Amino acid sequence: MVVGAGLFGATFARKMAETGRKCHVIDKRPYVGGLCATKKEDDIYVHLHGPHLFHTNDEEVWKFVNQFAEFNHYQHSVKATYKDKIYSLPFNMMTYHQLWGCTTPAEAKRIINKQKVRIDNPQNLEEWALSQLGTNIYETLIYGYTKKAWHREPKELPASILQRLPLRFTYDDNYFHDQYQGVPKWGYTQMVKNMLVHKNIKVDLEADFFSRDWGGKKIVFTGRIDQLFDYEYGKLEYRTLKFIHQKVNDDFQGIGQMNYTDEKIPQIRIIEHKHFQDDPPEDSIITHEYPDVWDDDKEPYYPINTEENRNTFLKYKDRLRRSVGIIGGGRLFQHSYLDMEKTIRYAMDQVRKELGMYRKKAPLWAKPKINHLP
Repeated sequence: MVVGAGLFGATFARKMAETGRKCHVIDKRPYVGGLCATKKEDDIYVHLHGPHLFHTNDEEVWKFVNQFAEFNHYQHSVKATYKDKIYSLPFNMMTYHQLWGCTTPAEAKRIINKQKVRIDNPQNLEEWALSQLGTNIYETLIYGYTKKAWHREPKELPASILQRLPLRFTYDDNYFHDQYQGVPKWGYTQMVKNMLVHKNIKVDLEADFFSRDWGGKKIVFTGRIDQLFDYEYGKLEYRTLKFIHQKVNDDFQGIGQMNYTDEKIPQIRIIEHKHFQDDPPEDSIITHEYPDVWDDDKEPYYPINTEENRNTFLKYKDRLRRSVGIIGGGRLFQHSYLDMEKTIRYAMDQVRKELGMYRKKAPLWAKPKINHLP
């Protein structure tokens, strides 16, 4: 039994099904795809739970997903607005020119070094940002956005949240430098549907794992690890979001993602979905994304990796090692921010582990005949 029809669950089920194992996939949602689910509206594929941009250097993962979807060549870039000015992200020469008017890498480095706060051993996000990026970048592009998004002061958060952002001294604003990048032309939901089309896979939607006894099946669980163990060591914390979708005439902002880093503006970003696809229509659909206060009735989007949460998670991880017949993976189960390609890779590795294939290092992909069109 695979609990959750997101990328981890679908990948695990598909690879097991191809070896002859029968998999029963259930999901409490009325659709597959998990948090990367998309819905087609007016020839626009709307990302229901925030933008998902696929990128990887893992050739095996790339070959695997291309069995089930045709990808475009979209490369992600982001703009940020602060006090009615627009800045380029991730941090690059255009950002420094917009901030200070500088035109050379040497000048930008000199300004950043002058603004850096000397902190020998940064202990949190704020200290890391001030010691590596300086006061101006932190106050303009990091502080307000981070505080809104996480409902916490940046000094209460780990530096790892920010360390994913590159600091460049070229005019390159491609968010990722992976060899393979893109978005499925017909959306992620269709891609996951194709992954689950197999004679050995049964799918039940709007099925709650905790509502009934499913029998003595081996469990692959992709939900919250604390919920699986009935909150034995307490509840883990998550960051949640609220999305408001809106149809608009013509182009709204000219880019797929605009961040709002001013603390006084409640939303953290606006997503314009048509910019993630080829040949978009004239009209548009935008999504206002707001941070929200987490509780058990809301969608858990991002794990909050404070020291307290980390220690609690390690107790559940140890509890998992003492359990029999349970395999787990995905962002919620691992209580970690995971890119899509990392989720798929981990699912593949778990299949190899289950089948005893690690030493063989055999590829887990093939090329079945699948119609990518919806």
